[in-house]
Amino acid sequence: MSDRYSSGIRVVAHSPEWARQFQVVAGELASILAEVPVDAIEHVGSTSVPGLPAKPVLDVDVVVQREVMASAIRALERGGYIHGGDLGLADREAFTAPDERPSRNVYLCVADTLHLRNHLAVRDVLWARSDLRDRYGAVKQHLAREPGMTIGRYIAGKSAMLQDILAASTLTEEERRLILELNAEQ
Repeated sequence: MSDRYSSGIRVVAHSPEWARQFQVVAGELASILAEVPVDAIEHVGSTSVPGLPAKPVLDVDVVVQREVMASAIRALERGGYIHGGDLGLADREAFTAPDERPSRNVYLCVADTLHLRNHLAVRDVLWARSDLRDRYGAVKQHLAREPGMTIGRYIAGKSAMLQDILAASTLTEEERRLILELNAEQ
């Protein structure tokens, strides 16, 4: 995506506005993708979890079947989204939004892939487990306060905590290991 966090990471208190912003974005994406079968449009990432501090950027996963991926990419491009490729993750295509209202990352994801199940598992566990949500929030805030923090170091710095969160999910040990390796590569 963009390099908007290369000079530091900004983590803020949770805002109820993020849920409203997601609803607007999801409606816009549904309109853009009206001719494409979409399984779901999911609000993922920290902004989707009430009470969790987050970077003020929505993460949105648009879920489709593999056979409509090319059609969905074309529809999003026609809708003004800039296709950024898979960024090293097969079956997930990244898009830059045509505006920053609200600031968001949009990912087109093939249904049932590990990276999608990872996003959903983290969100769902954090919704259900306030103890893990609070620990994760503290880790995020600590990392964001470090001078010169980069997005790569930030992602790597959260990896151990994310493994604790994923241990409370339905993902297997092997799937959690693969996710850990992917986060280390960031």
